[in-house]
Amino acid sequence: MDYTHSWELAPAEARALQVRLSAGVRLEDDFEPLRLVAGVDVGFEADGSITRAAVAVLDAQSLTLVDQSVARQPTRFPYIPGLLSFRELPTILEAIASLTTPPDIYLCDGQGIAHPRRLGIASHLGVLLDVPAIGVGKSRLVGEYEEPAGARGAWSGLYHRGERVGAVLRTRAGVKPLFISPGHRISLERVIEVVMACTTRFKLPETTRWAHRLASDPRFRND
Repeated sequence: MDYTHSWELAPAEARALQVRLSAGVRLEDDFEPLRLVAGVDVGFEADGSITRAAVAVLDAQSLTLVDQSVARQPTRFPYIPGLLSFRELPTILEAIASLTTPPDIYLCDGQGIAHPRRLGIASHLGVLLDVPAIGVGKSRLVGEYEEPAGARGAWSGLYHRGERVGAVLRTRAGVKPLFISPGHRISLERVIEVVMACTTRFKLPETTRWAHRLASDPRFRND
């Protein structure tokens, strides 16, 4: 099914579109063994008037950088909680289109189905491109949970309206957990496995660390 759509939407139209697109989200594992994993992050320049999106593709085993892309566009959508993808995805899609080495999965800075309408930025990206995607949030958007144990790899379920929509995952002992959720074409169990495999001694997975560096540091360009 073709899920392409206009980005020139009023907030009410964007919310209605999220409900429609969420019907296309699939939460079963549908990908080959992961060779390349990608991080996606967005920063802003010129007092928020320019959106700067970065994609970093890493080797899944060594977590070394294989490919990277940065794109810049004028910021056309306001900051509205729950509608992050309409502000950031147009520029992210441009960055993805410039990659020479397509990844097997995308780890997005934001939410997957842990979202009021089950379509955070990772789910939106996954449905539009029909690619496996994971939401890796540094904070909670929706849901209730019990604090996971303090050990690395400990997790507890994140529940919203009686549905398990993600996991609260301790990626480093003694630090605040991450809020992760399936975006598209992956199950919750594999989401935990993939995020932990991408995480070394830091709280954030290496995919996110690389993408954040590219999105935020003006020294990194696509020249």
